[in-house]
Formats: sequence, structure tokens, C-alpha cells
Amino acid sequence: MIEGKVVGIVYLDFSKAFDKTPHGRLASLLLLISASNSESPFENKPFTHLILACALVVPNVLALAKALWKVSFGSSDAPSLNILGMVCLIEAVAAFGTSILVLVCMPHFDIVTNLYILNGVCLLPALLQVVFQLKPLKSSMLFPLVGFGFVFLGLLLFILAHNPQQHSEEVKHIKPYVALAIVALIFISFNWWENFTSYCKIGIMENIRENLQCTRNITYVCTSTVRILVIGTVVAAWIPVKEYKWEDVKTVSQFDLKIILCLFGIQGISSALCHWFGVLVCKMHAVRRSFAVPSILATPIVFFAFLIVLYDSFNKYGKADSFNLTALCHNLKTSNDSDSVQILLLEIPRSLCRAEVILISNKVGLALLGSLAVCFWLGLIFSTFYVWGQHIQRIERTSQLFVRRLYEAAFMEQSMLLNTRVQKKKEKKDKSHQKSDHVMIYLCATMWHETVDEMAKILTSIFRLDKYKPNSSKSHKDNFEFEAHIYFDDAFHLTNPNDNVQKRVLNQYVKNLVCTMEDIYRIFSHEKQSLKDEQEDDDIVKQTIMETPYGGRITYTLPYGNILYVHLKDKQKIRHKKRWSQIMYMYYLLGWKLNKKYMTLSGKFEDEISTTNALKTEKENTYILALDGDTDFQPSALILLVDRLRRYPDVGAACGRIHPTGTGPMVWYQKFEYAVGHWLQKTAEHVLGCVLCSPGCFSLYRAAALMDDNVVKKYTTKATEGQHFVQYDQGEDRWLCTLLLQQGWRVEYNAASDAYTNAPQEFKEFYNQRRRWVPSTLANTIDLLNSGAQTSKRNHSISKLYILYQIVGTAASILGPATVVLMIAGAFTFVFNWNGNVALALGVVPPAIYILICYKVKSDTQIIIAAVMSIFYAFLMIATIMSIIGEMLKENTFITPTGLFFISMMILYFSTAMLHPQEFPLVFYGLLYIICIPSGYLLLPIYSMVNMNNVSWGTRETVTPKIQDKNKTKQVLRYEKKCKCICWDIEFVVKEDKKELIHHADSIIEEEEIIELSIEDKWISNLQEQSFHMMLVVEELDEEEIPFWNDLIELYLKPIEEDKVKQAEIAKELKSLRNKATFLFFIINTLWIVSTFFLQAIGSEIHIKIPKILPNGTFSKSEILTIEPLSFMFLVSFAGLLGIQFLTMLYHRITTFIHFIAYKGTEIKPQQKVGKYHQMYKDHEV
Repeated sequence: MIEGKVVGIVYLDFSKAFDKTPHGRLASLLLLISASNSESPFENKPFTHLILACALVVPNVLALAKALWKVSFGSSDAPSLNILGMVCLIEAVAAFGTSILVLVCMPHFDIVTNLYILNGVCLLPALLQVVFQLKPLKSSMLFPLVGFGFVFLGLLLFILAHNPQQHSEEVKHIKPYVALAIVALIFISFNWWENFTSYCKIGIMENIRENLQCTRNITYVCTSTVRILVIGTVVAAWIPVKEYKWEDVKTVSQFDLKIILCLFGIQGISSALCHWFGVLVCKMHAVRRSFAVPSILATPIVFFAFLIVLYDSFNKYGKADSFNLTALCHNLKTSNDSDSVQILLLEIPRSLCRAEVILISNKVGLALLGSLAVCFWLGLIFSTFYVWGQHIQRIERTSQLFVRRLYEAAFMEQSMLLNTRVQKKKEKKDKSHQKSDHVMIYLCATMWHETVDEMAKILTSIFRLDKYKPNSSKSHKDNFEFEAHIYFDDAFHLTNPNDNVQKRVLNQYVKNLVCTMEDIYRIFSHEKQSLKDEQEDDDIVKQTIMETPYGGRITYTLPYGNILYVHLKDKQKIRHKKRWSQIMYMYYLLGWKLNKKYMTLSGKFEDEISTTNALKTEKENTYILALDGDTDFQPSALILLVDRLRRYPDVGAACGRIHPTGTGPMVWYQKFEYAVGHWLQKTAEHVLGCVLCSPGCFSLYRAAALMDDNVVKKYTTKATEGQHFVQYDQGEDRWLCTLLLQQGWRVEYNAASDAYTNAPQEFKEFYNQRRRWVPSTLANTIDLLNSGAQTSKRNHSISKLYILYQIVGTAASILGPATVVLMIAGAFTFVFNWNGNVALALGVVPPAIYILICYKVKSDTQIIIAAVMSIFYAFLMIATIMSIIGEMLKENTFITPTGLFFISMMILYFSTAMLHPQEFPLVFYGLLYIICIPSGYLLLPIYSMVNMNNVSWGTRETVTPKIQDKNKTKQVLRYEKKCKCICWDIEFVVKEDKKELIHHADSIIEEEEIIELSIEDKWISNLQEQSFHMMLVVEELDEEEIPFWNDLIELYLKPIEEDKVKQAEIAKELKSLRNKATFLFFIINTLWIVSTFFLQAIGSEIHIKIPKILPNGTFSKSEILTIEPLSFMFLVSFAGLLGIQFLTMLYHRITTFIHFIAYKGTEIKPQQKVGKYHQMYKDHEV
């Protein structure tokens, strides 16, 4: 309830913001135009015209900047010259019309006429809507037809109201401006040709629109430039025509400067905010009440505001019993107000006073003016009536909401309404296409040695989803189905031989899973009965179990009808480990199951093309959710990921915000580390290009992306070289994302999609996990950078500038150890006041010794030494922080390189945490993270690189029970003596090999007989005995499925036979790779340290000198600060990276907020939990 109220309050604030913004924007624009009138009190007319032109240019500059950004950080195609020339010509005509209307014509009209004449820009859009709906004749053309009639009538009344034959000679000068205004309105209405020709089915127009969709960025770079040049040309030509002098711009008074610039600032900022809030409220599903209504009512509200100002002015200056405009105008001429606000408000009645048409008009003339205002306004309403029926999806792209990125500063409300994309009414489709947007999701979790608590988390998440999306629901808003699959590695083992027989049974982990499954099933099943007021049924539930070519399978039907499959893998029959489990379910779900759908679809369509298109749609709408065996998530987290793949067809994968769970200092460290990685790094990757790694614990993949060329097929590559083991098997999720990116697919990050997974709680487990991650991350990043040129051509989301960003980031990561060593040397200098070179030398010694130790001792010993050194470094970091603070106090300034860096980092982390209010408490773990920097960025990279040749998993490993070797030499007891000596039990045992006894007795037994053990499959009966509340009914696997598994195992998943010679070669190759990589890695860091050492040795001659800034903001005359060039360069580069990441994080937070608000407004409300099992259910929630 609290969350809903907060969302409602924020949503209301956005709505109010958009409601109020257009009014201030429109009023400021009209006052700025009125100030350009030759009779206004603002004397510097060239300056007012120049600022007015700048107000028109602002939207074009913003559109140009956005287009350049997208061109820089994405691949953009260029349009054909013919189409580009045509579009530039249309934009030039529209910009010319805007300039003529605002700069030339409107200053000669009164402020009320200017207010309503802006609504006349919808003439051509209304006409195009009518023309292109004549064939076939549609009822929807009625509204634009009426709108066209009202606008056309308004133009006629505009001419009649300003007809010089009806008035004196004083108003004849306005005739050319009336004609120019009408022509300008027609020119301006060409702005929205693309939107209202969507009904046009002429081949040329369709080709032009399709070409523009693909070349939008380059087109906007050209058209925005053209519009800026046209507006500049018009204002440059108009100033001499009016006999003004450009030199007068330099002599603008402070009075004019202050007021005109204030109006310009209000106009520019409010226009941008108005456009931004308009887009936001549309994406938040508030098109009618928060977009259409404010846009339509902006004109009459400003009109009534003008009336209020006019009435107030009459009360102050009218001096008459009844309203008399002539008398008011006479009194205003003699007024001498100096208040700038009052002068601006009086500009409204003065504008009316300068309009001779109003002063000398009779009642008929005023009625004409009022009628034309109403006609223009009604014309806008009817011409944009289609906006009221817009149907918007969650996280709809701005390009799907509005045709043009550009907004018009002069007529913001009108341009946004007319720019709203016309949605064609979908033609009736046959039943086969009615479910084209239907989504099928396969949840695939891999398990190995998870604990009962971890198993409970993933099972509870699946059961939650089962309750959220019942299988029987046919009218589900999110329209998806799902199946859950758990792939259990190494599920079987053989018992000790008994009477020459070994039993093949399931290991204890599988038994734990089955027991946990029963407990959670009962909780959700009883809750379902409580919700439906059914009598609780304690009958045993029937589930199925079967033998398969890869081991076995258990099929569970969940309480709400969805299916959960548990695939039990026997490593003697199929290849084990996580990557091969992923390949197993990808081929099974995307190969076998989709192939069956293809066969089904082939019978529904007469031609092969329809079948192929249907299968293509099925691939695009089939997703795989990759999970770990301990992942915990809510249904909303999955739906938010589905939204991204559903709305954006070029997205091949999407990941959510991963939260590490557990207790202890190691988990606290990882919580902040994960937070910073997601807050800054992943958001920067998402905004600037693509996310490089979608973690395998919670990621959604599109079937069409996985089935693309060189993705799954290459993912099946067996590691045969040292580099393969590092890149393929040590970081399989990152390698899969690398393949997707290289194939042209986009990978995205959704910060609102939360998932929780257990993190290593022990120092050893953490180091072993990162020992896999660090080399694989580096290998995959280098692989992507090596193919950067080809990838940027194929992937439109990856630009060469983004590749450069990744190069800088990778270089910073590689130089991490050297940077930490330099930081430690600085700490020695701060704490102990040592010479810089001495401190640097001492800072290098401990990591150098640790490198030698890592080459000589076992990994467990390396980790123990790293833990001890981490504690030492943590105390040193605490001392360093205290020394930095002490130095700032001693120097009486914080404006030093170290002080600025320290304070800016604190401000960055705190402000970032404040933008993530739900995660703000994590910032308190930041101190632990900071003092552990030497451990995480110095010792850990050393350990990871030196142990690169160790390709074991490193986590969740337990000692497997030893199976007695039948060929092992047995021993028999020859002598045994027990005695007690001074409270110690002493036992003397003498044994003798049985083999030797047999050798001595070969006169009795001449040949030893080798007995072969037989294996019995008892796993099904054993598991049935373990199931107390579920009856596991034995079934047979589908006969058609058996050949598929046999072929798949033979091609890709055949168990790898142990070849000691090959293993020795691979071990040798891994060591060779390790030596080459570590040599390069350490030599780069050494060069960086040596360069810094020599720069320090040279002295202050080459140091950068900056004056010391005192706390009062003044420069010290006697003291200066010196900075080493390399340190300064690295500091600037690092600060630049953080600055870019912070800005991209701000943008990503806004888009995430929009998505979250849109989701909260359309989500399915869960059923109310009642009954005595309510507390049991809560106990299984996170």
C-alpha cells in the first residue's frame, strides 16, 4: 500500500508538472514576440529579434545534439541523396514558414490574436487525414474533416477581421502580414507530413517512410542544420529590411538585457521541460488526462490569464466606471512603472492598444475576432482527436509515440499533439495470427551442490510465478506461458559393492531437492485451497518419473497447472558442468520443442512461406530465463525483463539487478561492489552501447538470438586449447553475451528487475570465484575489442566511440594493481612522512613477494597469505584516510588533487546511493569496500592471473565419496599388539600385502580371478521411497524423443574420456598461457610504476604546478601545489570515466523510473492471501 501511494504521488507530480509547464512557456513566448513590436517599450529591436530567433533555434540545437550522440554511440545508416534532399527541402520550407510567422508577422498582431493563430498550423494535417481515408471511406475521417472545416473557416474570418476595407487607412499596412501569416501557416503544417501520410499506400511514400526509419540519426543531423541555417538567414535578412542596425545589439541596455534574457530562459527551459514531461506522461499511460487535456486547454487558460491581467490593469489605470480600452490605452501611455514584472504584465494591454483593428472595431469586428479564435481552437481539437484513442504499451519507445524528435518552440502544444503517431486500425487477422504477441518462457535453472535453503529459494520463486500466471488463465494481461526446468548435474552415484552388485542411486543433493519440493508444494497447494475456500485435501499428489538417455526426469504439475521438469544428469551418460547443461536445454527447448511446433504449424498453412513466417514469430516470442540453483526473484522481475524483449526486437538478452545475499564481511564487501557495478558500470554500458555480461543467475534470452548463426553452434565448441578453457568454461555467461554482441544483438540492463543470489561468505570461496571471473572477463573483453570494427558494423548499438570507452576501461582495469601500489606508496608518505621514492620502493616489495609466493606454493596457501596481507593493507588504508583528512586540515584547504579526489568520490557514491533510495543502506558498506581496495584490486588480480591455469570451478566443491578400487592391493593382518603406556594407548600393527601372500601360495592358486561388478538401477524405487506426499508414477519417455537425445549426446554432449596424455598437454599449454599473460600483465604494471618512479626522481621541473586555493576561495600567493604528469593524466581519465558513468546513470534512472511507473499502473494484482497457511507462505518469501 505504501509503495502504491508513493507511486501515485510521484505520478501526480509529473502530471501537474506537465499541466503547468505549457502555460508559462506560451505566455513567455507571446510576451517575447510582443516585445519585438516596433512600438514596444523595449528599444533595442535587433536584440529582441535575435533572442526570438534563438528561441526558435533551441529545439533544433537539442535535436542536432541528440542525433550526434546517437551517431557517435551507435551505428547509423545514411539515407539516399534523393530522399535526404527531399526531406531537407520540406524542413527548410517548414522552418522558413516558422521564421516568417514568428519573426515577421506576429509582432504586428496583438497578443490575443497571436495566441489563437498558433492553432492554425493543423490545416494540412487535417486535410491529409481526410484525403487518405477517402478510399475506403471510413467513419474516422469525420473528425479531421470537421477540423479542416473549422481551420479553413478560421482563416477566412482572420482575413475578414483584418480587411482594410472595413477599417480606416491606419490598418492597411497589416494586409501583407495577414497574407504572409496564412502562407506561413500552410508552410508550417508541412512539419508533420510523415505522420499523416501513414495512411498513404503509394509505393514511393512507403519506401520513403521505411528509409527514414532506418536512417533517422543521419537525417536529423542534416535537417537540424538546415533549419538552423534557414532561421538564421531569415533573421539576418529581416533586420536590414526593417531598417534596424546590427551594431545596436552591442549597445543593449541592462533593462532590456535582463527582461529579454529572462523571457528567453523561461521560454527555452519550459519548452524543453514541456516536451520532456509530455513524453514521460505518455509512457506512463496518462495520454488523455495528463497530455491531451493540458495541451488542448493551454490556449484558453492563457487567454483567461490575459483577461485577469487586463482587468487588473484597468482597475489600476482605467479610471472609469465601465471598461473602456481606449481610455486604458491613453492612461498607459502616461504610466511610468520601473518594476520589470509590472512592465511585462502591462505589455499585455499595451499590445491590445497597439492593435488598431481592435480599437476601431465595432461589435461585429470583435465578434469576428472571437469567432476566429474559437474556430482555430476547435480545428485543433478535431484535427488531433485521434490522440484520445491512443493505445500505448509499457516502455513504448519515443519513436513509436511521436514521429519526430524535434519539437517546435513557437507552438509546443500544437506540435506535440500533431506529432503523436497516428495508429492504424489493425485489420482483422485469422486465428493463426491472433496470438502473434503471445510469449513462451522457459525457466532453466542449473543445480549441482546447492544447500536446502538455496533450493528452497529457486523453488519458491517458481511456485510464485505459477500462482501469478495460472496455466488456465486465458485472458492474462501479460499474455505468456511458462515451463520450468531444473538441470541437475552429477545426480547419480554408485553404492559400495555388495555381493558383486553396485546400485545406481541418486545422491543426497537430489534427495534434498525432492524433499524440499514436497514441503513447498504443500504450502502453495494448501494456500490455493484456502483462497478458493476449498476443503483441504491431504491426498497424495501423483507426479511422473522416467528413465531418459541422459539419466532421468521427474515431472511435477504445480498447484496452478504449470509444469516443472527436473532433469537428472548422469555424468557417465552425458557431459556435466554448467555450460553443457545450458547447451543441453538450449537444444532441447529450442531445437526439439520448437521443431515440434514447426511440424504442427506446417499442417496449418498451405504454403511454406506462411509456415516459415509463423516459425520466425515463434522464435522471436520464445524466451529462456537462465537461472542459478539459488536464485530468488518475484514475478514482477521477470515481467520487467519480458517487457524489454517484447518491445524491442533487436534485444537478444536482458539482465536484472543482482543482489548478493548472505552474512559476514565478505558478503558486505560484495553488496557494495555489486551495487557500484550495477549503479555505474552496467548503466553506462546500457546507455552508451550494450551490456557486456548478462549474468547467468538471472538473464532472459530470446530464442531467435540464441538460434542465430555462430551463437549456440559456436557455444558448443569443446575447449581444446588453453585459451578456450579460460574464455569458454570459466565465464560461460560472458562468452555467450560476447557471441550475441558479435552477431548484432543488443544486451540490456533493467535496474527495476531485482534478483537475489547467494554470494561467497568465505575468503577462500570468494577468491576462487574471482579466480575464474577475472581472466575470463579479460579474455572476452579483448576478444570483443579485437573484433570491434566488424562488431560495430554488424551491431547498431556498438559504435567505435563505445569501443574506445571500453578500451579506456580495460586499460584502467589492467593498471589496477600498479595504481593500488602507487596509492599504498602515497599512504606510506602520508602516514610515515617518508620520501616518495622510498615509499614507492617499499610499496612494491609486498606484492612482488606475493607474486613469487603464488608461483611456488599451493593455492590454499596463497589465499591464506592474501588474507593476512589484506588485513595489513586494511589498517594501512584506514590510516591513509585519516591522513588525507589530517592533511586537508593541516593545509587549511581541501582543494588539492588528493582532497578533491577523496571528496568527489564520497559525493559521487552518496549522491548515487540517494538516487537508489531502496539501496541507500548499502552505502555504509562503502567504508569496508574502500579499506579492502588493496585486496580486491592488487592481491586478487595477482592470485587470479597466476592461477589462470587452474580451471576447476572453485566453489560448491565437496569431497566425493571414495569408491573402493577393485584393483587396489589388499592387506591382511599379520600381527597386532595393544598396550597402555603412561595414559597413552599404543597399538602395534603389522600388515602384509595379500598380493604377496597369493604370490607365495601360487602352488594353491595359480591365477587370480577378476570378478566384474554388475550395476542395478535402483534410483527410481529409492526416490519413490523418499517421497512421502507425492506418488512418483513411472512413465516411459516419448519414443520420438529418444533419437533426439541420442543424436544430441553423440554430437555435442558425449562424456569426455580421460586422456592423461591430453590432459598433460592441456596443463602444459595452460601454464604457457598463464606465463605469457602474467608476463604481459605484470610488465605493463611495472612500466607504469617505473615511469612514476623516474618522474619523481627527476624532480619538480616537469611537475604540473597549480596555485593553492584557500578555503575562502582566493589563491595563495606564496604556496603552490605540484602534480606529477602521469598521476594527473590517470586522475583526469579516471574522473572522466566516473563522470560519464554518473551522467549515464542519471539517464538510466529516469528510464527505469518510467518503466516502473508504467508497470505499477498495469500490473496484475495478486490474490489476497488468507487462511492458516498465510504465515507459512511468508516464511518462504524474501
